[in-house]
Amino acid sequence: VQLVESGGGSVQAGGSLRLSCEASEYTGTMSWFRQIPGKERDWIAGDAGGGRNAYYAQSVKGRFTISRDAAKRTMSLQMNNLKPEDTGVYYCAAHTRYSEWRDDYIYWGQGTQVTVS
Repeated sequence: VQLVESGGGSVQAGGSLRLSCEASEYTGTMSWFRQIPGKERDWIAGDAGGGRNAYYAQSVKGRFTISRDAAKRTMSLQMNNLKPEDTGVYYCAAHTRYSEWRDDYIYWGQGTQVTVS
């Protein structure tokens, strides 16, 4: 499975960005992870299929929203009210089953940088 992310960039605090991830084929679960320099890659949001089973880390709940298209090969992450601590590299990952643990995932995108100042 190939994953390609897009949509990163720089924004001021309080602003919004939308990330997208396109998969070469459908997988049941798609998730977003975030890596801050010098820290582990952490799970922040995941969808177990259909866009109706989305889960969020407490740090982003209420600000970030996942959506998936009808064909379920593209997942988006709408990020609102961004904070400087949201700065990092955002990775899309895919799995056949739901997990919030990064070591369970073998399919990863290349990452996209988000900078909030």
